[in-house]
Amino acid sequence: MGLPALEFSDCCLDSPHFRETLKSHEAELDKTNKFIKELIKDGKSLISALKNLSSAKRKFADSLNEFKFQCIGDAETDDEMCIARSLQEFATVLRNLEDERIRMIENASDVLITPLEKFRKEQIGAAKEAKKKYDKETEKYYGVLEKHLNLSSKKKESQLQEADSQLDLVRQHFYEVSLEYVFKVQEVQERKMFEFVEPLLAFLQGLFTFYHHGYELAKDFSDFKMQLTISIQNTRNRFEGTRSEVESLMKKMKENPLEHKTISPYTMEGYLYVQEKRHFGTSWVKHYCTYERDSKQITMVPFDQKSGGKGGEDESVTLRSCTRRKTDSIEKRFCFDVEAVDRPGVITMQALSEEDRRLWMEAMDGREPVYNSNKDSQTEGMAQLDIIGFNIIKKCIHAVETRGINEQGLYRIVGVNSRVQKLLSILMDPKTASETETDICAEWEIKTITSALKTYLRMLPGPLMMYQFQRSFIKAAKLENQESRVSEIHSLVHRLPEKNRQMLQLLMNHLANVAKNHKQNLMTVANLGVVFGPTLLRPQEETVAAIMDIKFQNIVIEILIENHEKIFNTMPDVPLTNAQLHLSRKKSSDSKPPSCSERPLTLFHAMQSTEKQEQRNSIINSSLESVISSNANSILNSSSSLQPNMNSSDPDLDVLKPTRPSSLTPFRKAKALYACKAEHDSELSFTAGTVFDNVHPSQEPGWLEGTLNGKTGLIPENYVEFL
Repeated sequence: MGLPALEFSDCCLDSPHFRETLKSHEAELDKTNKFIKELIKDGKSLISALKNLSSAKRKFADSLNEFKFQCIGDAETDDEMCIARSLQEFATVLRNLEDERIRMIENASDVLITPLEKFRKEQIGAAKEAKKKYDKETEKYYGVLEKHLNLSSKKKESQLQEADSQLDLVRQHFYEVSLEYVFKVQEVQERKMFEFVEPLLAFLQGLFTFYHHGYELAKDFSDFKMQLTISIQNTRNRFEGTRSEVESLMKKMKENPLEHKTISPYTMEGYLYVQEKRHFGTSWVKHYCTYERDSKQITMVPFDQKSGGKGGEDESVTLRSCTRRKTDSIEKRFCFDVEAVDRPGVITMQALSEEDRRLWMEAMDGREPVYNSNKDSQTEGMAQLDIIGFNIIKKCIHAVETRGINEQGLYRIVGVNSRVQKLLSILMDPKTASETETDICAEWEIKTITSALKTYLRMLPGPLMMYQFQRSFIKAAKLENQESRVSEIHSLVHRLPEKNRQMLQLLMNHLANVAKNHKQNLMTVANLGVVFGPTLLRPQEETVAAIMDIKFQNIVIEILIENHEKIFNTMPDVPLTNAQLHLSRKKSSDSKPPSCSERPLTLFHAMQSTEKQEQRNSIINSSLESVISSNANSILNSSSSLQPNMNSSDPDLDVLKPTRPSSLTPFRKAKALYACKAEHDSELSFTAGTVFDNVHPSQEPGWLEGTLNGKTGLIPENYVEFL
């Protein structure tokens, strides 16, 4: 279980639970900071002390092996799990190198020490400065609040109003500082997943260059290095998208915090000052109180501001009545009296403001509170899954597939909003919307058409894959076994309403066609998942935790695209028992060729520094071209053709069904598209670009048989192209 997400909405409440969660994040940052300092120290010892190199390497390896990443959320993606275990892999490599004679490491300071020091100073250091500012503003705000609440109600009205205004300014400033600090803490937690590992990866790559005796070890490490590089880049790309979403949510919270409050399980909650009688008089003790309307339970948690934690035992009472306290009957402002069924006497409470007292009074009088649920950015009710809606989507798809299937950045590059809205108004016009034979005019740009399609889907009353199934789809994407993910998503799709499923099938068939042309349009399955995940599977409530699940939304869309024929054209299997499921997984791992989702999302090739920079710029601008898509295109070349889906009930839904080439003759040469490591003696291990001889079909479905360096073995069919 990872660290709990810090919700921006909790900054306003500043509850004890929020403080405890914040402390856990701060403790993790301190732990990381100490570990980086130790790692830097060990690295310098490794460079300067050749005589003690063996012991220093072992200590360095032990440090790596002991450190464990803590991810935000309740599950990790395959890339994050790869990164999380990377330190243990590094430790294994270093232990193996310990037996070899080692020469002085050159440039280790530039590739290892400097980036770590930079991360520690610029990121963790910035988080510490933000904490100091947050602690200072906390002390200032609650100090002003204490003074404000102690103002006598006999003061002049003008003085009280001025004091209220000053308190509002201080409270707003404290709230903004709190939001910024939470944002910075979560940013550093996410950054360390790639900025912390990349220097270590570069350091290990340097070792392979300088040590001749490490050559064989470097060859063994190359497969994991490629996988890790891909995982780091994928994690970085997801971070960029997630960070922009979180930053956008923070700005919304700053502009209007009341519209983005989290839906609470309690009718009302917040801080109240409770009057307690002591032997020397009365005192006002700060409590964090919650009230549940159904059970009429009031829970009061004493809070000690200095320690930032609970100041005593919780107390729960059952509400009998609540009465507003008149100003002339008590010197304190914003007070009300509560009578409990199971406690004698009257409990006098002081709210933080007049508005706060009004909300508490309304809640305890039985009136429902006002909650703001998630609202779609588009006007609800305009778009529907009716004949008009299907015609609009079909027209857009037809225009894209006939005029712009090869346009680079298809669906990623957005059109001008005014043009998009104008096109939508034309398509949704009842006079022309029902005309199925009318195509979209050529004057409309492809980016305008694709943006109109996405906008229409967002204008539906709810997401196409429905709010009620959103969490189920996310859980399915988090399953460890790829076959289980596909099976669970297959089952969930067939639980959708008929129109939703038909629209989803229409869309997935189209996206599969787009992905098959990824060499021209650069839109791989992974990139399409990034574009359509938030649109088709958006959550009902916009929170930081929901944003962290965007990566799993993308994985769901990837699975739907890759397995669209099976998912939409066949009924889901009956759920297996645990024993059957275990046997099924074993058989799958033994005989089934790797699926697209189990292959790397991105492939990096060795190149000169100038080429690397150009490639990096291209990667950033186009969200990378993944190697996920099936190599059916490579085998079929230009001879592939569109064939109607005979199992579909809708004749307009066409899919591309790749077939094995008729020109496949025995004993041909083939070249590897991706690297592969053998898991059985009958399989061949190879790297990208390897050329095989005598390649011909094998008796194993999905596998070919070929010869490499005099050895004959099995090769995954999806990993090669014929020469």
